[in-house]
Amino acid sequence: MSSVDYNMLISTLESTVVTEYIREDIPAYSYQSEADLEREFIKNLQNQGYEYLNIHNEKELIANLKDKLEKLNNIIFSEKEWERFFKEKIANKNDSIVEKTRTIQEDYVKSFTRDDGSLVNISLINKKNIHNNFLQVINQYEEEGGNHNTRYDVSILVNGLPLIHIELKRRGVAIREAFNQINRYQRDSFWAGSGLFEYVQIFVISNGTNTKYYSNTTRARHIKEMSFNRKKVKKSSNSFEFTSYWADANSKSITDLVDFTKTFFAKHTILNILTKYCIFDTNETLLVMRPYQISATERILSKIQLANNYKWAGKIDAGGYVWHTTGSGKTLTSFKTAQLASQLDYIDKVLFVVDRKDLDSQTQKEYDRFSKGSANGNTSTKILKAQLEDKYENKSKIIITTIQKLGYFIKQNKNHEVFRKNIVLIFDECHRSQFGELHLAIAKTFKNYFMFGFTGTPIFPKNSNGSSKTLFKTTEQTFGDKLHTYTIVNAINDGNVLPFRIDYINTIKEKENIQDKKVNAIDIEKAMSDPNRIKEVVSYIIDHFEQKTMRNKHYELKDQRLSGFNSIFAVSSIPVAKKYYFELKKQLKEKNKDLRVATIFSYSVNEEENTDNLDDESFDTENLDLGSREFLEEAISDYNKMFGTNYDTSSDGFQLYYENLSKRTKDKEIDILIVVNMFLTGFDATTLNTLWVDKNLRMHGLIQAFSRTNRILNSIKTFGNIVCFRDLQKETDEAIALFGNKEAGGIVLLKTYEDYYNGYQDDKGREKEGYSQLIEELQSKFPLSEQITGESNKKEFVILFGNILKIKNILSAFDKFPGNEILSEREFQDYQSIYLDMYQEIRSKNKEKEIINDDIIFEIELIKQVEINIDYILMKVTEYYKSNKEDKEILIDIKKAINSSLELRSKKELIEGFIEKINSSKNITDDFQKFVREEKEKDLEKVIEEEKLKPEETKKFIDNSLRDGNFKTTGTDIDKLLPPVSRFSSGNRGLKKQGVIDKLKGFFDKYLGLTV
Repeated sequence: MSSVDYNMLISTLESTVVTEYIREDIPAYSYQSEADLEREFIKNLQNQGYEYLNIHNEKELIANLKDKLEKLNNIIFSEKEWERFFKEKIANKNDSIVEKTRTIQEDYVKSFTRDDGSLVNISLINKKNIHNNFLQVINQYEEEGGNHNTRYDVSILVNGLPLIHIELKRRGVAIREAFNQINRYQRDSFWAGSGLFEYVQIFVISNGTNTKYYSNTTRARHIKEMSFNRKKVKKSSNSFEFTSYWADANSKSITDLVDFTKTFFAKHTILNILTKYCIFDTNETLLVMRPYQISATERILSKIQLANNYKWAGKIDAGGYVWHTTGSGKTLTSFKTAQLASQLDYIDKVLFVVDRKDLDSQTQKEYDRFSKGSANGNTSTKILKAQLEDKYENKSKIIITTIQKLGYFIKQNKNHEVFRKNIVLIFDECHRSQFGELHLAIAKTFKNYFMFGFTGTPIFPKNSNGSSKTLFKTTEQTFGDKLHTYTIVNAINDGNVLPFRIDYINTIKEKENIQDKKVNAIDIEKAMSDPNRIKEVVSYIIDHFEQKTMRNKHYELKDQRLSGFNSIFAVSSIPVAKKYYFELKKQLKEKNKDLRVATIFSYSVNEEENTDNLDDESFDTENLDLGSREFLEEAISDYNKMFGTNYDTSSDGFQLYYENLSKRTKDKEIDILIVVNMFLTGFDATTLNTLWVDKNLRMHGLIQAFSRTNRILNSIKTFGNIVCFRDLQKETDEAIALFGNKEAGGIVLLKTYEDYYNGYQDDKGREKEGYSQLIEELQSKFPLSEQITGESNKKEFVILFGNILKIKNILSAFDKFPGNEILSEREFQDYQSIYLDMYQEIRSKNKEKEIINDDIIFEIELIKQVEINIDYILMKVTEYYKSNKEDKEILIDIKKAINSSLELRSKKELIEGFIEKINSSKNITDDFQKFVREEKEKDLEKVIEEEKLKPEETKKFIDNSLRDGNFKTTGTDIDKLLPPVSRFSSGNRGLKKQGVIDKLKGFFDKYLGLTV
């Protein structure tokens, strides 16, 4: 095979991601202003074939759009035709960012009736021949019709439409500020005029040194989900944490703007990303694939092409495997691979093979989310047969099935014609069942297969199961060459998954230590399941649950989870699960704690015998022994009472229980889920941050289990918590070294408590201040007794306190931290109040001018995680009235709590008015709700009267906003509330609209989260 001319064979497939990027020497700048950076960026784009346009207003932008669409479609619009096409198809006032994104991603060919009655198709973008599209660059575009006059940095026009927007900051300024500035544009001006900037699909932010990209829905969803909406669980913040670095195929990040421009903005790369590697899913979220996902997809497609040209189909040379760490988005990569492979004319079917029934339906849901109806799932071998024979109602070339159903099909249809067709087989998590007889049967039966595996934890010789009877023992022996790698180290460095923080809790006293090598495994397990030890472990879990899962320590709400995360408890066997379940129930009752506990397990051939693998459990409950079956029945009965459901241990009932439990765990309705093996692989829940472990784990089983906790969510969740009640340190070090590298421990695991508290030296020799040093600096430079004056002092305070918030967020999960905070709770609240004062001061100044202080980043999300809420305030009000209004310290507590809360500040007047008005009360909460309803009605009537708004429309808009927890200023919603134009001159309409927005937003903030 060494004589093969690979370049010739795959020359038609131009790589989107450069294989290896060698950074060029860039001259050092003594100082580079933002304007210098912008000029250099545009010059580099011009050198790469982009046309520079010197246009700065909408009239010129629309004229250029007309010209480019005419050239792209080889058509000339009459004046009337263009006016109609533009208003109806491009600048339709009813279309929001969502509709415009759908236009570019799905509905980019518009049917249009010409003046003479003939129908023509007008393409906004050419996705078949990408180099027929026109790429242009503009800068300093002025938008005068928004809430404020705005000037955008740099935009890339594709056929005249702005599809990529770049916001630059000078070197040394945090790029997060560019991210925040784009949010202001989305909120205040992208919708203005004809709304053409709402077509932007991808944003790029850079300070020259650091450059990232993200999709147009990332920030929009973040704003919506960060609203003070208590009724909905926030699954994904989609905040700055969801921005991505570009990289080469070796996953080496390309961060400098010069290098980023040469790679990401290479014409074939950016056009491929826009036309091939964006997915607009059914949740109306635009997913832009990351470079490692694109590389893996293209490597598989190249291998299929190569194998087809050289007649390798049916051999191991026609396949390979992709090693992408758990949590890095393998399902999206496999979907895009399956989609593009199915478009090859010589491929008859693409089979996506999973090894469990739950993953079958889970993958079907994910594929349907990416593109509804893009793939066929099946509930039986009979349906699978119909799909393979194209006799199924939906004739999709992509089929999702389980390895078991495929095995049954092979047994029942020995000489089926499909076995001679060109079939692409993609195996998900190929470290699992595929090493058995079923994999061999599939490989022997399909004569023209192209077989690929995706895994987060490959099987190497070091972690292969030596007792395996099958010919194949490693992933490479099974699937062929490794095609692409993206390890846990890559993912953590890129911020795509989180590192782990591990606690080893010693639950066996020294004199009872059972780690002596002479003690056999049975005695060890007996000691581990000793009732006293179980009792100690449960006591620890309950006592530390709020700390580890970051629940709010100030208050609890009976039926709502307002902050923090949830957890899984992995145990060694079903009998041990039973002991833990009943001990948890017992102690929770004794300690009067309201935590929702559930469990799930099924028959497993091996429980503790093979600790590498976690996939032995099936959905078989029939083979459970009587005691285990009865325990499962009781646990499901408890679950039914908790949630008003009706599940049981029958085959169908258990499957439904599994699916419902999975959903409730993802929705944070379960606090502790006790498992043996289930849910430790293939289960993704961003709300889960803690894994309690009383089970032997090693190698890929350990990484798989730990990885349940490290999905990114927001700036509060900065690591996955692993609490081990067994000494797994050696196993952890070995697993991390195998699936990362020798130095991986420093990246994959958090530093020690002492490092974060006292400071440490990083790997580059730089001193990093610890919490104690930061607090000392805070008290020394900014004592509470002195006012902070001067812009430079305020800036220094904001940066210092922001750093304290970040490090305190990490330290709060360490058992040693409580009692060592240095500042009292009241002192911390006072500092937080000052911090919020400065935040609001800068925000109000920002309304008056375009440029704001670039260097200041506020850690508002970290403040919100420990928010005091209205229930806490009402509890303090009740205490105040019980003291006959004599305990003035309570009033001080209330005032400090309100001032230190971003959300309650807007309700300060309301709360103080209630305290002043009420004289006696049997039920403070009911009286407060009544007071809120009355005040809300009066306040809204006042706004309607003052601004002459349409009453019914305004009330409906406000009710919807409060219900959804989202105040929408984009689109035409606000315009519908305004009085007719005749009431004021049209020139002042923008000013009038902004005044209405400000008043209604103030009303919204005041009453959000208060009404029943």
